[in-house]
Amino acid sequence: MTLLKEIAATINNYIKIGITSLNEDQAKKIFKKLGLPVVQEIRVESIEDIHGAAHTVGYPVVLKGIAKQMLHKTEAGMVDVGITNEARLRQAAQRMKSRAGDGFEAFLVQPLIQGRREFTAGMFHDPQFGPVIMFGVGGVLTEALKDMVLRLAPLSDADLDDMLDNLKAKTLLGAFRGEAAVNITELKSVLRGLSDLAMACPGIREIDINPLIISQDGSPVAVDGLMILEKPGRCDAGVHQKIDFKALYTTFYPKTIAFVGASAVPGKWGHLLPTNAYAGGFKGQIFLINPKGGTIMGRKVHKDFDDIEGDVDLAVVTVPASRVMDLIPALEKKHVKGMVLITSGFREVGDQGRQLEDEVMAAAGKAGILVIGPNTMGLCNPHASLYFSGANAFPRPGSTTLVSQSGNLGTQLLSFAEQQGIGIRGFVGSGNEAMITIEDYMQALELDDLTRTVVLYIESVKDGPRFFESATRLSKTKPVVVLKGGRTQYGEKAASSHTGAMASDAGVFNAACTQAGIIQVEQPMELLDLSVVFSSLPMPQGGRVAIMTLGGGWGVVTTDLCAEYGLGVPKLSGKIIERLNNCLPDFWSHGNPVDIVGEGDPEIPMICLEELLKWDGCDAVIHLGIHGRRILVNGMAKAVLKTDPGMTKETADMFMAGFLKEEEDYTRYVVEMTQKYGKPVVGVSLLTDELSRTLYRYDDLDYKGVFFPSPERAVKALAGMVRYRKWLDSAGINR
Repeated sequence: MTLLKEIAATINNYIKIGITSLNEDQAKKIFKKLGLPVVQEIRVESIEDIHGAAHTVGYPVVLKGIAKQMLHKTEAGMVDVGITNEARLRQAAQRMKSRAGDGFEAFLVQPLIQGRREFTAGMFHDPQFGPVIMFGVGGVLTEALKDMVLRLAPLSDADLDDMLDNLKAKTLLGAFRGEAAVNITELKSVLRGLSDLAMACPGIREIDINPLIISQDGSPVAVDGLMILEKPGRCDAGVHQKIDFKALYTTFYPKTIAFVGASAVPGKWGHLLPTNAYAGGFKGQIFLINPKGGTIMGRKVHKDFDDIEGDVDLAVVTVPASRVMDLIPALEKKHVKGMVLITSGFREVGDQGRQLEDEVMAAAGKAGILVIGPNTMGLCNPHASLYFSGANAFPRPGSTTLVSQSGNLGTQLLSFAEQQGIGIRGFVGSGNEAMITIEDYMQALELDDLTRTVVLYIESVKDGPRFFESATRLSKTKPVVVLKGGRTQYGEKAASSHTGAMASDAGVFNAACTQAGIIQVEQPMELLDLSVVFSSLPMPQGGRVAIMTLGGGWGVVTTDLCAEYGLGVPKLSGKIIERLNNCLPDFWSHGNPVDIVGEGDPEIPMICLEELLKWDGCDAVIHLGIHGRRILVNGMAKAVLKTDPGMTKETADMFMAGFLKEEEDYTRYVVEMTQKYGKPVVGVSLLTDELSRTLYRYDDLDYKGVFFPSPERAVKALAGMVRYRKWLDSAGINR
């Protein structure tokens, strides 16, 4: 029997006889067996024996009282630190035994570990994602500071490095106040041991090591421990229903569509959706179905499916929830492969709706019908001229696929994408995900060559392990950008340990995303911002940024933002300063950011941009305030026309046309330099108007011009690219 199997058998035996927690000395025996560094200690059961134990250990000592149902000893007054003599030792022991009463079990006598740094390490079993490992700042301030890092088990080498690197107080891992740097190898062995233990023993609900003291020579020592046990099988994830991805693909490329519940009333779903399908230029057949028959929008309305000749690929259903079940036989008869169930009134309204939803899904599954929804706001596939969503939006074909658990948010993003010229590979409002879940969409998109970027809005995950697995695989081939709704709500866990009490649903989800290579954002617009840069620019090789600005203030703000979001702004080399001296006046900034001091010569920003891209000390360039100046100039021209009788409109128009041409030339030049040097270039427009766009595309160039209206959006988008680059590097993926 292997060591882990032996420990698992021990844990299972504890559970069988009804033990729900292991106190400190029991837990540390398991830690020690696993090879974790544990403090030396002597267990005694009577006050008469404690002085002999203390003499053996050597004063000063730590005395702890072990009692039944008393998990947190410090809060209960069952710990006394730094005892130097027998009198105080006996006094402390008597006090502890009195407090414990009939629950008293034993005393633990430990040496006082000399060390200024205290960490905490632990594990808890999340009901969605399974075992989660925690590492953070420890001691009595653990829950107050909440400086911790979570990662899903099992931990890889990259996960271990990432955990230590993401601790806010990571400077404590280095040499500190005369004490040696932490022995990272031993510290990692503690975290890996917890990970191995969690995977081998599903009956362990929580593990708490607090504090994990760093001794003066840098060695970690576990001086306290706790385990909470329970019978395995708490995962809430349901049984996954396998999806026919070929049928799902057909749903986005139908040749025939039936709109069931078609309406003649503008604004109703039965009118809006077919209107968008017609307006979007769908090239297949569209059938309108309503029991009343007649015509809608000048087109024939079929009373039922029997009126339609031949089979139907896709049914878009807007009839009331109570009538959906009766449709299934007709859909099966017409060999319908997919149903987009717009209708609400299912599980989102309570138990009765949940039961109806389950019945409809069971019947549809038996009939071989894939169901998107219910309670969805539709889908679109611009590559097939297929548009039927809850918004009159017709974005151009592109490489970004958007899956949203909020239909409203998703369709608003579609409208913005259309306005800004952002290409969309496909969109689906996943609704209640009664049959096809977010994990299914990710698995399908892994195989889709037209999708280069995946954008997700998520409010809940039904199957944590499968979500993590699908996201990890998908991230290896294309970036995944996620906005999580409900990020601030903490899970209501009945936690017994410090580790469990500090865990939150949001924290675990964030850990899963970090490990899986997902780029998380905080605002809806960032979803499209990230999709823009990923689909339009080359990947950066690192996080060093050169900043070029028309004014000093913009450079200062952008530098601060880069620092805030983890980007570096390196000093310029002597050679590049020398080259920039040749094209800029003597009073330019001579540093990064490069302030080109408001020079009006249109050639200067072009020369400076190329010089920065040539520089091997940067991985990307942000340029600010050069694009968008035409708006200021236009305002100036209008003012001159009003005040100068000698200025004609023709002259002002010619002046503006020339300035507009300069801006157009600069925009194209930016894309040419992006392509030439293979580095991302992100712009920030000085001002924006109705002509401004996020994307500027050129048919003869592979990349696009990207211009944001604010430095913050530019920096956050570039930072997202860099985070993904770092994850790829840590995973050993060269893209």
